[in-house]
Amino acid sequence: QVQLVESGGGLVQAGGSLSLSCEASGSTFSIVAMGWYRQAPERPRELVATLSRGGTTNYADSVKGRFTIFRDYAENTVYLQMNSLKPEDTAVYYCNARNALPTGGAFDFWGQGTQVTVSS
Repeated sequence: QVQLVESGGGLVQAGGSLSLSCEASGSTFSIVAMGWYRQAPERPRELVATLSRGGTTNYADSVKGRFTIFRDYAENTVYLQMNSLKPEDTAVYYCNARNALPTGGAFDFWGQGTQVTVSS
């Protein structure tokens, strides 16, 4: 089992910044990647940014140049620095941890979600 604890959501004006954090605990040895996803009302959950164990990053086109994902090795924590926020960024943001399975597949664990609201 992997537990993910998120923090850092809130209300911010357009053009402002927020930082999200996600601390992983439990069977963290099996994690091969971590990332952030978001879900707005009536929209499907979408990828925001991911960071593999090897350091490879992947960003949604809509956040490239504005968001940065990085990790603290000592604390098993992944962060999402969000700059130049837009109202379109308003969503519930979920931390994700992808775990390798003995069968060769993968399984995702999710945080509880944190609300990010960007006002006009």
